[in-house]
Amino acid sequence: MTLAPEARAIGRSLRTYYAPGRAAALDRFHRRFLGPGELGFDIGAHVGDRAASFCRLGARVVAVEPQPRLARLLRLLLRDVSVVPALVGAAPGRAVLHLNAGNPTVATASDAFIAAARDASGWEGQHWDGALERPVVTLDALAAAHGLPDFCKIDVEGHEAAALDGLSRAPRGISVEFTTIQRDVAQAALRRLSALGYRAFNACLGESMRFEHTTPVDAGAMAAWLAALPHAANSGDLYASLEPERLMG
Repeated sequence: MTLAPEARAIGRSLRTYYAPGRAAALDRFHRRFLGPGELGFDIGAHVGDRAASFCRLGARVVAVEPQPRLARLLRLLLRDVSVVPALVGAAPGRAVLHLNAGNPTVATASDAFIAAARDASGWEGQHWDGALERPVVTLDALAAAHGLPDFCKIDVEGHEAAALDGLSRAPRGISVEFTTIQRDVAQAALRRLSALGYRAFNACLGESMRFEHTTPVDAGAMAAWLAALPHAANSGDLYASLEPERLMG
């Protein structure tokens, strides 16, 4: 039987994100942010490798994933995780999620993200070929329902700054994906994190799980680092913590 493009793509993601050795590396990295009994949010969970890591560390976990097929997969893979099948945004309501059957990793609620990816080096062959309307929840609403997380990971393909606009209290630690095709979104997210009270930052490139700075840097230094990144760096994650020692390289 021939699998549909989306099923094949999800299979690739499962093989990539659950590759041998990756779980141990994720756990070593996340241990600095979460421990037994603490609460982790995985916003934009995809196939749940980060949520699974949080679980292995003994944390309680809320995973937010708007793609129905992936939300069902998360419920099968992660029985102890609270799965929320919604988008995260600045205000509650409904919004359009743009789907990419060949690469569900980059489903997005951001038209600007799709425009930025069009014809960009490193993004060739990406096609957003479907759409569906999904409910939108805020991080504040999730915190009201489940508690303020000790650590919150946000990876929502160009919608990160909008997600942060729906957060009014700072978790102890947070990570936010960035891309070099949308540095404006990364800088907006950094400004919002600063407004929430974060003063210590670090970053990882790609899936390295290795901090680029040996010691945490302030918002100005992080803004300059983001601006100077070569386009080929492509993507990474910005980390902020109210406890700077958690961001040591």
